[in-house]
Amino acid sequence: MERPNYQKELDGLIASLEGRPRLLLQGCCGPCSSYVLEYLTAVFDVTVLFYNPNIRPREEYEKRLETLRQLLAAMPMDHPPAMAEPGWRGEEFERAARGLESEPEGGARCAVCFRLRLEETARQAAAGGYDYFGTTLTVSPHKNAGLINHIGRELGERYGVKWLPSDFKKRNGYLRSIQLSKQYGLYRQDYCGCGWPERTE
Repeated sequence: MERPNYQKELDGLIASLEGRPRLLLQGCCGPCSSYVLEYLTAVFDVTVLFYNPNIRPREEYEKRLETLRQLLAAMPMDHPPAMAEPGWRGEEFERAARGLESEPEGGARCAVCFRLRLEETARQAAAGGYDYFGTTLTVSPHKNAGLINHIGRELGERYGVKWLPSDFKKRNGYLRSIQLSKQYGLYRQDYCGCGWPERTE
């Protein structure tokens, strides 16, 4: 069976747009957000939601939040995004991931983490009357775009808001994010977020 081409799906969706739909975009960090915002702010009115309760320790969360703010202040965009940040809510991730602490990177804990972050994004998108919700997570070559899109579609149906399909690593998106990170002097972390069991609060 042919694998879904999420970039082609996104191309088709963008080609069909009328006006500038509102998009709530879960942003995991400044480097990953850089290329994605360069791409999407041309066609959407974007609000970046920095909801990342998986990031440990708290100081690391604050550092990544500040890096995202640094990017938004420095990168020129014709339609600059807004930003929403509900605060560090690490207990929500710890509850969701309980019992999965020893899972390897890319294992069952990651699926729980994707769902937690995307569900909050879908919930806020529905409550805020957004046309679409999505995530920057698929720009990373270490993230399973198929799983992320599957979860996003499911949640979109549940909350009644359209999911933005993506595989932002395509078309050298990841490479572009590295270039933009260097251009704007962004901090690039060396782990995803939770880092269990090595990193604790």
